[in-house]
This record gives sequence, structure tokens and C-alpha cells, in this order.
Amino acid sequence: MGYRNLQQCVRDLERDDGLVRIAVEVDPCQEAAAIHRRVFAAGGPALLFERVKGCRFPLLSNLFGTSQRTHFLFRDTLDAVRNLVELKTDPTALLRRPWQYRNVPLAAWTMRPKPVRRGPVLEHSTRISEFPQVMSWPNDGGPFVTLPEVYTEDPDAPGVMKSNLGMYRVQMAGNDYLPDAEVGLHYQIHRSIGVHHAKALQRGEPFRVNIFVGGAPAMILAAVMPLPEGLSELMFAGALGGHRIPMMSRNGGPAIYAEADFCVCGTVLPTTKPEGPFGDHLGYYSLKHDFPVLKVDAVYHRRDAIWPFTVVGRPPQEDTAFGEIIHELTGPAIPSVLPGVHGIHAVDAAGVHPLLLAIGSERYVPYAEARRPQELLTIANAILGQGQLSLAKYLLIVAKEDDPRLDIHDVPAFFRHVLSRIDWSRDLHFQTRTTIDTLDYSGTGFNEGSKVVMAAAGPVRRELPSEVPSGFRLPESFNEPRIVLPGIVTVTGPNYRKGGKGAIRGFCGALGEADHPLSRFALVVVSDDSRFVAETLNNFLWVTFTRSNPAVDIDGVGAFVEDKHWGCRGPLVIDARIKPHHAPPLEEDPVVTKRVESLAAQGGPLQGLY
Repeated sequence: MGYRNLQQCVRDLERDDGLVRIAVEVDPCQEAAAIHRRVFAAGGPALLFERVKGCRFPLLSNLFGTSQRTHFLFRDTLDAVRNLVELKTDPTALLRRPWQYRNVPLAAWTMRPKPVRRGPVLEHSTRISEFPQVMSWPNDGGPFVTLPEVYTEDPDAPGVMKSNLGMYRVQMAGNDYLPDAEVGLHYQIHRSIGVHHAKALQRGEPFRVNIFVGGAPAMILAAVMPLPEGLSELMFAGALGGHRIPMMSRNGGPAIYAEADFCVCGTVLPTTKPEGPFGDHLGYYSLKHDFPVLKVDAVYHRRDAIWPFTVVGRPPQEDTAFGEIIHELTGPAIPSVLPGVHGIHAVDAAGVHPLLLAIGSERYVPYAEARRPQELLTIANAILGQGQLSLAKYLLIVAKEDDPRLDIHDVPAFFRHVLSRIDWSRDLHFQTRTTIDTLDYSGTGFNEGSKVVMAAAGPVRRELPSEVPSGFRLPESFNEPRIVLPGIVTVTGPNYRKGGKGAIRGFCGALGEADHPLSRFALVVVSDDSRFVAETLNNFLWVTFTRSNPAVDIDGVGAFVEDKHWGCRGPLVIDARIKPHHAPPLEEDPVVTKRVESLAAQGGPLQGLY
């Protein structure tokens, strides 16, 4: 029932034809990542790289690469975890349907970590430079641990029950780090690990951290779960893994996960050092910034250690499966946390954080013809005050009462619903000069940007054209209008360095003249390449919402300001061109591309794999 370590998981996947062993030597610097990306895109198996150039440890990737495989990994425990979440939301369900929840007592027992005296992870000592030096993109600042389980304990209440297990990326080498003596930890003070760090500083104590790599797949997933502060991820990992997580107390420091494949023990230094760049989940590089440094005190690994890794980049990537399983498990609890919310969708293709879709109740006025966003605005503020949801730049929220059958995961249908109902003169609500995702460089500075709520409620107010009319002219340097979705058109605009923001203002003025045909659309997106934007839905979502800062890059036809409220009477215009301050997009090294494509060519060792 569940896997106690990664070795059990690998054997089980191999028996089920869910894993392929790669015997040809592969370079951990970009080659393994490039192969992974292609196999993931093809919906392929998990990969065990048996011969890693310059390293004796095998690499494992694409473990969570498909929804089907993720469900297979946790097939024995998912029902029990779902039941635990349901009972958390509605405890009376146990009285009404006791037989349905018969698996809950065992799941509850497995949630308590198990103290042990010894474990496989301490069998051997090693050095950071002996780890697989995995790099995913050519301009990464060095090798990174991309599936770390970073473990800390509360200095005010040491022990496993108030511990934190988070997935904060770890830079193993490069920049100014002392080889084998220091690694970089990418985390912000508002994270749970940051709370522990602040407490250690207040107490005048060294802040000790353990980094685990590998172990049971449940530990990897637990590290990315958005659990409330103070609730240990070890408890969730136990329920999902079907066994109590074995933890070893050692030398008065944080506990060590006994079944991990690797463990780095260290102490956070009082100074920071530059970390990055790193190819990140928005599809661009996160640039070099100062972050905490861990002084390495000891490094361990088990005898049969396997190094799991993933590749981060423009979505969808393997971490998409994390989001899917997290939503599946926690989605039913959303109404109890956010009353009035019926669903939230963090759109993966838009980089997850930039774009949220939400369905809420609008009960203040029960008559459809008179309904307008009121309760929805209260709900929107609550959503933007919740954990990682607070990183959103765009929140589109609609009233369930207008279409109870609307599927929040049907993105085209959701946009049609919003754009046919929204009143741009009334239903835009901005938050300016606020915080956004640290990894998002579309804002005005590091971790600085804006947000907008687009709320739609009430009857249909406009028809959405689905064809670009003919026989009209665009302003100079604007061309190639193309349909994205009904009511949405994208136009290629001038290079930002030439036209800047003023070009968009002129464009909006031109569309407002003499009933311009494009003024019949609800949304116009100005981009650097309208052909690319209109080619796929994912391209539209990625370009529009990762390359714009709402308060700066939203304009409109007939724009006005009234009582500090901004609105427009014609189409909304979003400037999604690349700006000089944006981070560069991720691109493969052509030499690596040629190498990995040759491996999969006719007669190659990876033929048919991607």
C-alpha cells in the first residue's frame, strides 16, 4: 500500500510499462532536460537515465508526467485522502455515510510521522559536486535541484509536528558559491520557511535546514502542497503515501527523512548571495537576485540512491500534473475556505499565477436583468488575499447564476461568457503598485506590479464577432489582425523600443474613429507576432498574460477616469509586446537540440521515444 521509497516506485512502474531505462550516456547539462521535454510533450513514460556523464548516480524524470501515471502512483490512497478533505469540509458526512469513510481511521493514523533511530539515507557520505549536475537551459546560473524537499522546524516549537516541507529551488554551484561548501536557497520571507527563519533570527539562534532529494513520491508532492501555515506537510505525505513517514532526530537539529535518497544538512548564513538565472515556470529566465545561502555541514545518500529531477519551463510541463492533483484533492474544500466561491482555475498555460478564472455567487440582486457585480467583488478580494492566489495579476470572475453549467476549465467558453457580459466602463477594478510573483518580470520592479479584477454578471450585452472584417486600415506599424477567439482579435504592433506606450494610445484613438470595424471586438491584444498568438489558445494565454502588467499595459477605446475609477467605452486593449525590462524567453541550445534529435532518429538508441 503506497511506496516507502523511490526504488519501490521505479520497480512498480517498470512492471506496469510506465518507465523506460535509457542505457546510452546522457549529459546532465541540458541533454537530459531536452530529452525529458520531448518525452513529456509526447505523453511518454517516466525515464531512468542509467549512465549519467560525470556522475555515478542514475537520474529519474517525468515521474509525474501524465495524469494517468500520477493517479497510478497514489492509486491505493487517493480515495482516503479525498475522504479526509471531505470530512474536513463537512464532518457530519461521517454520520450520514459511515461506510464510505471506513478508510479514514487508517489514513488518520498514517498522518503521524514515525520516529526512528536509523535509516538508509545515512549509509554513505558524499559531496555536492558528486550529485548529478543537472542544468535545464543554456543560461542557467549553474546546476539546480529541481525537486528538493526543503525541511525546517519551528524554532519556537521544535519537532516534526510544526515542521515545514517546501519545494524551494536549490542552486548547487556557480555564481559566488564556495564549491561543496555553500548552496543557494530560493525562498521569500513570506513563505513558511521564511517564517521559521525570522523566528530563528529573533531568538538569536542558527537557522538549520535539511534538504531531502527523493524518497517516496508522496514526499515530493507534499512539498508543493499549499497547506495552511503550522500544518505539517509530513502529515499529508503520510496519508498520501499510505504509511507513517520515518523521521530521525539527530544532534539536536532538524529531523532527517530516513527513506530519502539524498540529504544535505546545513545552516543558513547571515548574509545573502546572488542566485540564478534559472529557466522558470513562466517560460522565461528568472534573473540573478540575492537570496539566502546554506552553509553545507554534511551530505548523505543511500546505497541505491536515485536522483529525481524535473524540468521547469513554459507550460505545460511536468509540474502541470502537480497542479491537477492538488486541485483534485483540495478543490472540494474551496467553498469552506472562501464562502461564495464555486471554483477557481489557475490557468497553467498562462504561467499559473498570472491568470485566475473564478466562479462565484452573485446573490445581492436576484433578478438577471438587474444583476451586476457586487458580491463578486467581495469574493474577488477574498481570493486575492489567499496564499499563492495573491500572486495573480488577472482575476476574471463570473456569476454562477448566469450559467450554472459553465465549466471553469473550458477556457474558450469562459472567455466567451465574460466578454459577452462585461461592461468595460464599470467592471474593471485595479490594484496598483502592489506585489506580484517574484518570478514575473512584467511588472515595474522586482516583486512589484499590479492586479486587475474583471467581474462579469448579468445578461448578455454584446455579440462577439468571430471573423476579421475586410476593407479597413490600421494605424501605421500595426498590421495582421487575426482572430483568437470569438470577440478577441490580436494585432502585430511596432517594436516597443520604437513606439513605446504612446503607440498604444494612438492605436486606441484610431479605433475610436468613425466606427472602426475592430471596435466591434471586446478585446484587442497587441503583440509582436499576431500569427504566433492566434496559432493556438496556449500561445494567446502565454503571451497575453505573461507579457503585460495590468495597470501599465491595459488601455482602451474611449478611456476615461472618473472618481479615480478607470474604464473604457469601447474595446479593451492589452499591450502584450515584449518590453525592454522583461526577462528573456527560454530557448534550447541548437547544439543540444541536434544531439537529442539524433538520438531519436531512425536507428538511434532512443528511436520512437519522442
